Amino acid sequence: MTGDAPTLDWSHPHASRRSPVLGRNVVATSQPLAAQAGLRMLLDGGNAVDAALAGAMALTVVEPTGCGLGGDAFAIVWDGRELHGLNASGRSPAAWSPQYFAALGGIPERGWNAATVPGVVSGWMALWRRFGSLPLARIAQPAIGYARQGFPVSPVVAQLWALGAARLGDQPGFAECFLPGGRAPRAGEIFRNEALARTLELIVQTEGEAFYRGALARALVQHAQAHGGALSLQDLDEHRADWVGTLAQRFGDSVIHEIPPNGQGIAALAALGMLDAHGVGGHPLDDARTVHASIEAMKLALADLDEYNADPAHARVAPADLLRPDYLRARAALIDPLRAGDPACGAPRPGGTVYLAAGDAGGMMVSFIQSNYMGFGSGVVVAGTGISLQNRGHGFSAVPGHANEVGPRKRPSHTVLPAFATHADGTPQMAFGVMGGPMQSQGHVQMALRVLRYGQNPQAAADAPRWRVTGGRGVAVEPSFDADVVRRLRALGHDVTVEPGSGVFAFGGAQLVLRLGDAYVAGSDPRKDGCAVAF
Repeated sequence: MTGDAPTLDWSHPHASRRSPVLGRNVVATSQPLAAQAGLRMLLDGGNAVDAALAGAMALTVVEPTGCGLGGDAFAIVWDGRELHGLNASGRSPAAWSPQYFAALGGIPERGWNAATVPGVVSGWMALWRRFGSLPLARIAQPAIGYARQGFPVSPVVAQLWALGAARLGDQPGFAECFLPGGRAPRAGEIFRNEALARTLELIVQTEGEAFYRGALARALVQHAQAHGGALSLQDLDEHRADWVGTLAQRFGDSVIHEIPPNGQGIAALAALGMLDAHGVGGHPLDDARTVHASIEAMKLALADLDEYNADPAHARVAPADLLRPDYLRARAALIDPLRAGDPACGAPRPGGTVYLAAGDAGGMMVSFIQSNYMGFGSGVVVAGTGISLQNRGHGFSAVPGHANEVGPRKRPSHTVLPAFATHADGTPQMAFGVMGGPMQSQGHVQMALRVLRYGQNPQAAADAPRWRVTGGRGVAVEPSFDADVVRRLRALGHDVTVEPGSGVFAFGGAQLVLRLGDAYVAGSDPRKDGCAVAF
């Protein structure tokens, strides 16, 4: 036996009782067909980036409720020697200004005036050019096959599809693409998307150029102009994905890495830094005192996020200043162990996102996320292309002078965040993420606590019931949350709501890949359709 494996709790303390998946090569995604697409690349001799890209492309087909070719993406890659962070989120059209939206009565959630420049295709190309080892056509083949030949719709995706249809069915191109026969497909029904297959083939043939400077770019702009949008060919031509590195925060014996702003991962780093300063770990994992401290740290971090997070070119405070040890100690001192606080923070909304993690036998690991934001995003689908647009523009602020105020060629504050943990010596430890709009930073805190501080195995961490702060003293918990802990939280002044139904709609979906000596152990969230696969 080679390699030093960490000590993990292999028990099944939560309701799912899924077993963690172990192997030297592993992929964990939110949809089984996408996981298999990634695994096929590894079986063909590809690396973890090839696997992540095949899974990501497939997810635009088999989980369109969370992502599409008109979305954004972020990635953290361990290449075997060092970490790399990629920001492939789009900027606003040059025509966007506070006055532009004042005339519209505000920033909408739907339609072309909610969509910024799509970044996901640029992210795929940047990852493939730097780290890919297989031909792009081979990587895209599973996605193209699912689109052209069809795939059976999975149960959770079918639920989300029906919800999206009810909300977005009147948006340009939506019904034509996503409502065959006038309704959302049901679980088990075969769905085909020939237009998307052709678009993926064109992206492959041109290595993404058609999307930003060719036929697809022209189709995007013509559709925008026909439906009141402001997107221009110049907006698309000037888009670039950026290699931005990571922000890091020590947490016990680990270091947590997130993409810098405009991503909101800094909130997770700040909360974990506060918890370290507060001394979390002295009580049992699911003890009310541990949960209370975690909630309070998250509220303080979100208050700062709401005030300061923005496109770094427009930020008023440097991200590093929000993570200074003295500042985090001062913030941690505001956590009262006997009473819930009421700092100013926004009320998170459910979102639509897909996250995947992969690791290969050579040691490469990938933490990757892509999203259309609120479910199907803006609801807009460009006719004849299968390109569904995100609604990231709604993430801007309309408050005059705010760091995140809407403006031209600007990235909005972004909920999408991949996470990565290294050991204190800089060696890789875990790729992880939790889908679900602003739940993501809160989910990162809960996963880091469970796996990295308390040693839960990744599947148990994904299974565990979650909490979510909702503003003020409000906290939502899942129905399986311990009733005695709920009672104790209420006694501390938390306004706790037990939310019925499936947690996927409000508590996100986690995927985790933990390095285990010379192999990996992975977990996949039971709230979604996905799975971890390995060999």
